[in-house]
Amino acid sequence: MATSPLPRILSPALLSYLQSHPHLPSCSWYFIASVTLSALNRPDEIPAVFKYALEKGGQKASTKPSHDEQLKIARQIREALVKTAPIGGLPKAINSLLSLKSVTPPALQDEPLAYSPTARPVELYDIPSSTILHRGQNFFDKIYGKVSKRVMGQMDRSGTEDLGITARLMYGYILSNTSVLTAAESSLVLIAGLIPQDVNPQLKGHLKGALNNGAKTSEIQAVREIVIVICEASGMTQIGESVPGGWGWRNEVANL
Repeated sequence: MATSPLPRILSPALLSYLQSHPHLPSCSWYFIASVTLSALNRPDEIPAVFKYALEKGGQKASTKPSHDEQLKIARQIREALVKTAPIGGLPKAINSLLSLKSVTPPALQDEPLAYSPTARPVELYDIPSSTILHRGQNFFDKIYGKVSKRVMGQMDRSGTEDLGITARLMYGYILSNTSVLTAAESSLVLIAGLIPQDVNPQLKGHLKGALNNGAKTSEIQAVREIVIVICEASGMTQIGESVPGGWGWRNEVANL
């Protein structure tokens, strides 16, 4: 039996709203939206975001981006999706990146063994791991501030210290790399990836962490707002703490 196509999430009106939101950081709406869709397991919607961004640009009233601006858009979305792997799962990141590639012109792709805008291949093979792990620890400490030792200690004492090791690896090699997305932008990516998952304990830490990484309160609030709008357009609702099943948030989405 043939399956019915999934209902669309991103209408032209919603895309216009995202692109013209007055309080989002400049040139961020498209990677915030892509991360949200990946977390929602709707990689099929990411091409619509990418195509709209290539035509309309990264901010309100902008003209069609130049080739260099389009390349920046493509790289920012790719990097944002890579950074969803530690918080949303590698399978979703894979499906999202492959969906994006299906509509990305060759001139906007970064192929293996060519130039890497993040230099992660160099970091993996040519730079001592201690250097990268130290960078990751600094990034983690910046996000969590005075409670960073307690948070990492909880993971080390979770029943397996491998949880803390996993966090150190992801912060070192994935999250603390700011070659394409700044520290503040990376924090906004984490917020966008956490909201659809109904994980307020982690979201609360990263809302404050975004402030620590230099994001403005108004920017964080704007990201929270548009992510919730996309989630609601996909069918998520407030389901309440006592509901045993369903798709939505059991508590109000954490805020600053």
